Amino acid sequence: MSLFRRDQDAGPRRQWGADKNIDPMPQVPRIAGDWTMAVGRFAVVFTVAAWAALMITVINGQVIEGVAGHASLTETVGFLTAVSLLAASATAYLFGRLGFYYRTKEGRRTPRAMLDEFFAERRPSVTALIPSYQEEPGVILMTLLSTALQEYPDLRVVLLVDDPPNPRYAGPRKLLDAAHALPGEVERLLSEPRRRFDRALEGFEISIDPSLPTTADQVHGLAGEYEHAGSWIQSLSDQYHVSDHNEGFFATHVLGKLATDLEVIGRALRTAADSEPEKIDAARMAQLYRRLAWTFRAEVSSFQRKRFASLSAEPNKAMNLNSYIGLMGGAYREVLTPAGLNLVAAGDHAPDLIVPESDYILTIDADSVIMPEYCLRLVHLLEQEQHQKVAVAQSPYSAFPGAATRLERIAGATTDLQHIIHQGMTYHGATFWVGANAILRKSALADIEEVEYKGPFKIYRYISDRTVIEDTESTIDLAAGGWTLYNYNERLAFSATPPDFGSLAIQRNRWANGGLLILPKMWRAVRERRKRGERTSIGELLLRLNYMASIFWASLFVLCLMIIPFNGHLVSPLTYAVAVPYFVAMAIDLKYCGYKYFDAARIYGFNLLLLPVNLAGSLSSMVQALTGAKGKFMRTPKVRNRTVPAFTYVVLPYLLVAWSVYTFKVAYEHDLWSNAVFAAINGLLGAYAIIAFIGVRDSIVDIWVNVTSWLYKPQGPKKMAARAPAATEPTEEGVANWELVLYLGHTDRRRHSRDVPEAAGDPDRAPLTLPVSAPEIDPAGIGTADLAPETT
Repeated sequence: MSLFRRDQDAGPRRQWGADKNIDPMPQVPRIAGDWTMAVGRFAVVFTVAAWAALMITVINGQVIEGVAGHASLTETVGFLTAVSLLAASATAYLFGRLGFYYRTKEGRRTPRAMLDEFFAERRPSVTALIPSYQEEPGVILMTLLSTALQEYPDLRVVLLVDDPPNPRYAGPRKLLDAAHALPGEVERLLSEPRRRFDRALEGFEISIDPSLPTTADQVHGLAGEYEHAGSWIQSLSDQYHVSDHNEGFFATHVLGKLATDLEVIGRALRTAADSEPEKIDAARMAQLYRRLAWTFRAEVSSFQRKRFASLSAEPNKAMNLNSYIGLMGGAYREVLTPAGLNLVAAGDHAPDLIVPESDYILTIDADSVIMPEYCLRLVHLLEQEQHQKVAVAQSPYSAFPGAATRLERIAGATTDLQHIIHQGMTYHGATFWVGANAILRKSALADIEEVEYKGPFKIYRYISDRTVIEDTESTIDLAAGGWTLYNYNERLAFSATPPDFGSLAIQRNRWANGGLLILPKMWRAVRERRKRGERTSIGELLLRLNYMASIFWASLFVLCLMIIPFNGHLVSPLTYAVAVPYFVAMAIDLKYCGYKYFDAARIYGFNLLLLPVNLAGSLSSMVQALTGAKGKFMRTPKVRNRTVPAFTYVVLPYLLVAWSVYTFKVAYEHDLWSNAVFAAINGLLGAYAIIAFIGVRDSIVDIWVNVTSWLYKPQGPKKMAARAPAATEPTEEGVANWELVLYLGHTDRRRHSRDVPEAAGDPDRAPLTLPVSAPEIDPAGIGTADLAPETT
């Protein structure tokens, strides 16, 4: 079996309750009605009013007048603090969703003809960077193809391979070999249509006379090219080997949509040729020919920074991107030294590597896909005069529909809700960069550039790597520099969601780690904006503060409300009234996104499971603040098998459910009905979440694996023979690496070269084959137009 071809059942087995919907939401959001807007505004007002009523009631009853059995002052203050911060998070959600619905009423989609006319005159350069670390080849392939098939002129696509350059095991070696081979395979796959449409464009430009009207034959010829392109892409989609719902979505809704668009244009051109061909003038014909040529013309390559001792080896995505961005606009040669391979400016020498400068940079994670017009529409937006100070434009990613597991479906639902909130945050001027995909303005990155030295070599830092949520911190850096960010109000990007609790815990722990560290920088950014005379609204401040810190305070105070037996006079129906609009609005939004109303309750149970995960991530931020050390970047596993979660992440949900049952019993016996209701909700939904999203059997297995891992370490696979140390102390036999000693002038026990000799004749290396081959299209089946003649 090749690296790509997998059995149909290689993915997770479909569970009862999995996502039955395999179609994405509409690319352009539906316009919200007046009733929806009115309900949204009422929810905000009701939440604030209920919170104010609760505060007045509690303060009057417990502090001013005092009642029999009243709570202590400390308990009262703690309760009001918890409820107030949770109410602030609920209000921020309601505020964000309301902004999204406002944007649906105000937005107007730019017609494609206007985009074609714009790019006929201006063609800003774009380089797409895809950071990848030990990804499955099939995952990378989807991202490469969706990026390479962008309808954008002269796009450069670079796969930033961050795998160890010389892995010692066969599995990582296969992944590395596949990652390096994929760009060339993708270029070969697209070579036939690229040559055809380049010839067609060149032939048209040579033969056309702009002063003469367009003839029917000319329009028929163009229609034939579009029909051929549509048939070729459709054949590619039909042949694509699908092994899970992610690949099924890519084949059907990315490749399939592109094929449909091209075929529809071909049919429209046929109709125009038979009726009014002269209405399609030479300029429009040229634009349509260029669109075809641009779609297949991407240059695809790879780069591996860890091969070079002169570049940063920090193990995180931010420095992987920074290393390549820092090379842009230069020519370099490789210089082999005893300390390793260096990349230095070529000067008068012949370069080994040329990295062109770029006006914009597309960053896209290796588990994401983007729709064919992504670059075209976002760059057009950034080029408009009113958006000259926008540093980052993006389409917040949505989840792939058709999830195979219950957990992946609900995690995907939270992702789709976040898409709504992120779009609303743009309405309030509080946009955050979401790192899965974005178009970055290179000049904005230059404004926040930092330089440090690694010996004689410069290390450039554009995207902050101080925390593991590099996109959030970089947002604040850009805001401090006077730049803004913008969410394009269409669903143009989709990303994978962890299918099991172990990988989800790693992802959500990383998301919770870093927000608290960035808060001081946000206040400094607000002060810098005030100095420039820029106003920061209360809504923006609330949304930004909630985005960075609410994971901590919401998790902490929900946990406190669950485990601390607050006085019955504190917990009243007004407490629930504060939360009701939030959950009702969430249910409405879930229905809008194609889910069920009751999924709001499932999401509550899902979030109960994540309480220890979120608090562990927040605690890591506090430790990092005390020690000054960088947080460890934990990549989300993207594997077919389950990932075992940490022991505490499995056990603590069971303890919380047990405590909720005990709390319900005590509250029921003492007629504390408000406390009993809260405990019952937590116990029931927490138990449901454990059974549905983790599984009792899998919990037992995870606990067993964790416990046995404490008792003994299994014998790992035998490593490949390693090369001698780069430098050693003198021995009786002399110095093992005399070249390095002479190069450095001293002995360095710590230094090891990044270049390790390859193992000769590795029997584990298999040839790379794609899950799809280049289709052969019969021109007779798509129209009367033949292939465009090759010009000389």
